[in-house]
This record gives sequence, structure tokens and C-alpha cells, in this order.
Amino acid sequence: MNKNLHENICEEHLFSSIFNKYSKDLHNFLYYKYGDLLNPKDKVQEAFIKLWENCAKVSPDKAKSFVFTTANNLMLNETAHQKVVLKHQQIKPKTYTNENPEFLMQETEYMDKLQKAIANLTDAQREAFMMNRVEGKRFKEIAEILNISTKAVEKRIYGALEKLRKDIKEL
Repeated sequence: MNKNLHENICEEHLFSSIFNKYSKDLHNFLYYKYGDLLNPKDKVQEAFIKLWENCAKVSPDKAKSFVFTTANNLMLNETAHQKVVLKHQQIKPKTYTNENPEFLMQETEYMDKLQKAIANLTDAQREAFMMNRVEGKRFKEIAEILNISTKAVEKRIYGALEKLRKDIKEL
């Protein structure tokens, strides 16, 4: 009759008695159903934390059902998460390329030559060239940004291309 007087379990002594009464049974239930791999002790704790957070909504006669359902759902969520983890662990990242070491060495040498050649351009040529080729800006946009004519932009970029061709024979 005393429990019927309480509409919820927010009183500490009532919550403690519910914890003491059901925690071992809940742990055993989870352990027998799912094993020790998914940490049933943690799920018991989490279920009782959720019970405490919702203590105003749960009556004492519904507390056992609440913690068992919550803990079971937590274990199911953990199981689903572990399946996703295993699936992604089975996918092996690509650790190879179709490029041989000679190609990789030539690529590195080419990039070094290109960087040196770009560094040898005049500031005006380099600026216009990089805006055009790297940033993808049109001649007109570059002209507006630099406050020069479109013809001046063309001259700078074509001059840069000629100088790059001379410095790098592979172009």
C-alpha cells in the first residue's frame, strides 16, 4: 500500500531500493542474453541513469519494466553498432597503385622543375598565371582584380607560358 502513495520514483531512498532490487537480475539477464562482450554492467548503469532522468514519468510499479526494456534496447543498439564496425573493418583500404616507382620518381622530378620554373617567372606573370590556371579566373576577372587591361593579362599569361616551356622541356 505504501508504494501506491508514490506516483514516481524521484525520492532517493525509493530509487535506491529499486536499484538494489533489480540491478543484479538485470545484469544477469543481459549477460545471459548477450554475453560479456558488450559490457552488460555499463548497460545496467545506463538504464538506471535513464530511469533517474525520467523518474517523474515512471511509477514504481513500472520501474522494472522500464529498466529492463531500456537496457535491452541499449544492448540492441550496441550490437547494431558493432555490426557496422565489423563491416567497416572488413573493407581494406587500397594500399597499392598502378604506378611503378619510376613513374613516381619522374612525377616528383617534374613537380620540382615546375615549381622552380614558376618561381622564375616575374611577379606580374606569376600572379596572372596562377589566377588563371590555379584559381580558374578568366582574363576579364583578372584584369578587374589587378586594375589592368585584358590585353595586359593576356600578355602576362602568354609570356609566362613561353618562359615555362623554355624552362621545362616536357611541357
